[in-house]
Amino acid sequence: MIRTWLALGALALSVVGCATYREDLNRGQRFYEENEYERSLAIFRVLESDMDSLELADQARYAYLRGMADYRLGFRADARHWLAVAKAVEQEHPGGLSAQWKQRLDEALNDLNQEVYGGGEGIGKSRSTATETTKGPEQAPPTPAAPGKCNANKDCAEGQTCQAGECVTI
Repeated sequence: MIRTWLALGALALSVVGCATYREDLNRGQRFYEENEYERSLAIFRVLESDMDSLELADQARYAYLRGMADYRLGFRADARHWLAVAKAVEQEHPGGLSAQWKQRLDEALNDLNQEVYGGGEGIGKSRSTATETTKGPEQAPPTPAAPGKCNANKDCAEGQTCQAGECVTI
């Protein structure tokens, strides 16, 4: 008899736990729909470790909302990850996303994939500070050193090395 009550108590707690995660997801969605992306993202980040406790339809919804919140805030790598997860879950278990969300997901994911796989059209949106440098034709090669003088080992004869600007026999 005690085991039966313990089993029922455990079952009730697990149902309450799932309901709590769903409530967090609904709260995050409400913030997202009110354009409070930072608040929604904060809730989604806390909920992330418990995502597997959600039903599959709610997992697709979580991944979509998380990805779109990241997308709106400019966290493009995270957005690409979560939107790809949402698309994969929705493909395997349809019904979690509305037609409008699916369309928006495809548009955002195409935009994000363009940066990774495309011809560089999205580079202007990147936060990278790297610049490409090339050796232009206006840069002449260094002038050769006088005999016995050197700038590098290649300026010295075989069996010699460049030390302090002079070729020295090894």
